[in-house]
Amino acid sequence: MSRSYRIGQIVPSSNVTMETEIPAVFRMREAIYPERFTFHSSRMRMKQVTAEELKAMDADSDRCALELSDADVDVMGYACLVAIMSMGLGYHCQSQSRLAQVTKDNGHPCPVVSSAGALVDGLNVMGAKQIAVITPYRKPLTQLVCDYLEAEGFQVMDSVSLEIPDNLEVARQDPMAPVDLVDRLDLSGVDTIVASACVQMPSLPAVQAIEDKTGIPTVSAAVATTYHMMRSLGLDTQMPGVGALFQR
Repeated sequence: MSRSYRIGQIVPSSNVTMETEIPAVFRMREAIYPERFTFHSSRMRMKQVTAEELKAMDADSDRCALELSDADVDVMGYACLVAIMSMGLGYHCQSQSRLAQVTKDNGHPCPVVSSAGALVDGLNVMGAKQIAVITPYRKPLTQLVCDYLEAEGFQVMDSVSLEIPDNLEVARQDPMAPVDLVDRLDLSGVDTIVASACVQMPSLPAVQAIEDKTGIPTVSAAVATTYHMMRSLGLDTQMPGVGALFQR
């Protein structure tokens, strides 16, 4: 009998995409491999993507980790990339370590993956050096994301900001929109495209489509988060249709 894993998700209260795209990738894996997955969430309040709300939301992540560890989940994903990055350079390491300690102290230790850390790690796995980024954020937050990624050793060659502060409006974007948005990027010298640096901005079907269109390896924050959740469980990640990271 195949094993079933419990996937915990720490979710901004207005995020409706994380609980769609991340399970979708796991379901794609179920079509190929025997393991099965259930999904369990705890929410942090956040409606507007502003520095103030992001900081307040992050302070609530410990409670979410505690609640999910009560369910003895096998892995947790904390998905609000910009919330982590707005807390300071390298904060994903501190956040992941602190939340993992919460689960350990509660008697149900499990690995914690943040979308910020997963994107950094995913880009490293892909051998990325010079990247282009699409975000739904206002330009100051996009610059914050770019600065964070550059501090992690990547050169951001170009970026697109959709200037959408309302998190629900971000979720209403067409999942295939990044395929057209990539035309607004200068791809000269770019070796990797980030189709969406935000797990609330739908992009899952666009990842492979952009890669096919441009010939440039493509990833998104949601794809990277799912990849590293699977890897933390020791699972095979070879899978078609979700971009170059799942071919590594």
